[in-house]
Amino acid sequence: MVIAGLTGSFGMGKSTVAAMFAELGAKVINTDTIVKELLTDAEVIKKIEETFGEEAVSDGIVNKSALADAVFRFPHLRISLENILHPLVFAKVDQEKKAIGESSPEAVVIVEAPVIFERGYQNRFDVIITVFCSEYTAISRLQQKGVSEDEARNRLKSQMPAKDKAEKSDFAIDNSSSPEVTKRQVQDIYYKLLSL
Repeated sequence: MVIAGLTGSFGMGKSTVAAMFAELGAKVINTDTIVKELLTDAEVIKKIEETFGEEAVSDGIVNKSALADAVFRFPHLRISLENILHPLVFAKVDQEKKAIGESSPEAVVIVEAPVIFERGYQNRFDVIITVFCSEYTAISRLQQKGVSEDEARNRLKSQMPAKDKAEKSDFAIDNSSSPEVTKRQVQDIYYKLLSL
């Protein structure tokens, strides 16, 4: 079983690329999905309220937009949130990897995770794949999804530049062009991972 960390900056196409890997037969673990589940957990909600105050939680439900606004504006708050969530996220990832290993020991497992390099998580994976495109392209795509230019820029600023991530990775996928061009890069990497 090969465990690949799939990363990239906000709006650069991690989820698109993860879906392409899944189509080829890879098992994909999405940490954003795990985070969404955790944000409904009573213990996690309590810790968020203690850390971020009552404006982050209303009627026992996490106010995701208030939380996102705080963490992307103030880096120390982002780290506080990550410190609450990441140990629980990796515990769940480990559970899912174990289940995949038992049923499909030859699988290529893609763990889609945004802050692998920012938090020094590289050693948790056999290989790292970074998806990148220009900041201009990422912002344009995000605006089409209803994200304001300011919010997109703030989020991108809070992460390591995509170019730096690509240089530190085992594989890099340029998602600037058409889906077909991206898919060919994904296929090439997938077959290399199968042969490891």
